[in-house]
Amino acid sequence: MKQVQNGDTVTVNYTGRLEDGTIFDTSKQPGREPISSTLGQGQLIPGFEKGIIGMVIGETKTVEIEPQDAYGPHNPGAIQEVFLNSLPPVEVGSIVSGYDQNGRPVQVKVISKDETTATIDLNHPLAGKKLIFEIELIDVK
Repeated sequence: MKQVQNGDTVTVNYTGRLEDGTIFDTSKQPGREPISSTLGQGQLIPGFEKGIIGMVIGETKTVEIEPQDAYGPHNPGAIQEVFLNSLPPVEVGSIVSGYDQNGRPVQVKVISKDETTATIDLNHPLAGKKLIFEIELIDVK
């Protein structure tokens, strides 16, 4: 059987959990499909790609990914204060979608606010977290 190598296009089912067991994403819920990606093109987080290398069709494995191989460490410098009038109506805990200065989509979390300003966290919600994935290899080309 062919083992997955860098540059292969793979199709996988996956379930991602945090260390406390909380599921943050899965392809196995109704309405979702397995994901397909060509390894080595940066479409998947590095630790997920590394975990798939060497697998064979039908294999299932659990991969633990440290923050540096996932969404990076939590960056305190990514917490900023902005004027409330630059945001839609928000509450503390709200997730706001927008675009960064390069036009890329971003989501920020409102962590506090007062009458005129809000403090927002620009870190990815999974930054600083160890991720645990159960990966099932369905196909490789």
